[in-house]
Amino acid sequence: MTMFRIGEAADLLSVSADTVRRLIDGGRLPATRDEHGHRVVDGVDLAAYVRSDRDAAGSRSSARNRLRGIVTAVTRDTVMAQVEIQAGPFRVVSLMSREAADQLGLEVGCVAVAVVKSTTVVVELP
Repeated sequence: MTMFRIGEAADLLSVSADTVRRLIDGGRLPATRDEHGHRVVDGVDLAAYVRSDRDAAGSRSSARNRLRGIVTAVTRDTVMAQVEIQAGPFRVVSLMSREAADQLGLEVGCVAVAVVKSTTVVVELP
């Protein structure tokens, strides 16, 4: 089980630590206390929050080629795997071999980096 401190959760959500505290205090994001008394958020709970709050306002800039985020879904079959990552306001979906997903240990709630290399990148403004 991956646990995130408030600052780490804030970085993954692209919000301030105060915003994460308000989400916790308002009951929108569950949190517990670690052995030092600091509030922490379970990665699975953070992924569930991101899935429920995907309607984030888009930004007026293009995403970078390396997008750090939280894995929100992993769907495996016998040969392939589909992995969804929420990187700030950006949802990235990757198809890969199941073997690769298993070797990386990809599961909901873990941190991953989507590296995009493409000859075609579509840039849109909202």
